[in-house]
Amino acid sequence: MKYSNEIIRIIEAGSQLNPLKVQSYTKLLLDKLHNDGEVRLAERIEKIFSGDSGTSLKLSNINLTPLPVDKESRLSLADENLYRPGDIEVFLSKTTEEQVGEFIAYIKAADLFSNKGVSISPSLLIYGPPGVGKTELARFIASQLQLPLLTARCDALISSYLGSTSKNIRTLFEHASSRPCILFLDEFDALAKQRDDNRENGELKRVVVSLLQNIDVISDDVVVIAATNHEHLLDPAVWRRFAYKVHMKAPGSEVRKKLWQESTHNMLSASDLRLIVDISKGMSGSDIKNIGLDLIRQALISEKEIIDLNTALKKIMHFRLPDITFDKTEDGFNRSVFNLRHYNNKVFTLRRLAEMFGVSHSSIKNIIERLK
Repeated sequence: MKYSNEIIRIIEAGSQLNPLKVQSYTKLLLDKLHNDGEVRLAERIEKIFSGDSGTSLKLSNINLTPLPVDKESRLSLADENLYRPGDIEVFLSKTTEEQVGEFIAYIKAADLFSNKGVSISPSLLIYGPPGVGKTELARFIASQLQLPLLTARCDALISSYLGSTSKNIRTLFEHASSRPCILFLDEFDALAKQRDDNRENGELKRVVVSLLQNIDVISDDVVVIAATNHEHLLDPAVWRRFAYKVHMKAPGSEVRKKLWQESTHNMLSASDLRLIVDISKGMSGSDIKNIGLDLIRQALISEKEIIDLNTALKKIMHFRLPDITFDKTEDGFNRSVFNLRHYNNKVFTLRRLAEMFGVSHSSIKNIIERLK
């Protein structure tokens, strides 16, 4: 039966006298009914909760539990955001796209699995270097599942008071279990370090135990996503808690092409785009987006409809080789010319270097010959 998962949860919450869960799962059911075109049924349910049908229960009268806070600092233990389909766009490799698509499809098919008595473990660990889009991927999944994204705040979770961190973790997990949502544990290694690390004290090891215990008992309706830049630091037991794992890497050429097109609003010519994609190999998606935004600003100020290739190359190479200079009066000028030529001689031809550095072709040739 379709919607059985939400109906069962509403009945369970009602029997437990838990109005927050009743409201949360009713709202989720209404969203699904509207999306599936079951408008009349949705309106009947809304009428019941509006009080128009003679009932006393109203969604507006149910007291929603606020986000939990650390007792000492009073800082919120999490931030909450709601994303809709189309709000978040991600560019993934084919392999990663298939893995994520499978994960989302399994979560969406929860009703089917529940009816057949088949359990799923809605948990995903995302790992990889900084800037590859781990946080953006969590937001994308939230937008596709149309569930609130509850992002844990490590600065508030981790307390200097003995035992408080474990209490904060338990409080956050209990809050997440009270309603349908995605619990996102970013910077996961801060909470889940290896317990055999002799540099860590007993308190931090107890935090890992508490984290594992809370993951084990959290409601099956809560999707748990964790992300880390330092997967080698994670406790081995942590890996077993996640049914799905996605390793995100620096984007390949096809993904870099899409990222440059999106981040520059297609203001690069086709031939220039090919060069930019080639020279940006190894860069993260975050780096590409930041440079692309910079280039758009510069083009708009200059009242240009197309981004100048040499300007783009300078921005990228300043990022990749921070010590490079295009100023003829600086001491590192000659070495910068030489380094660019040897970085990629197919992109940085003698003619292009002359244009970029504002000197003659023969001067570039002499500099390179002299420094060989």
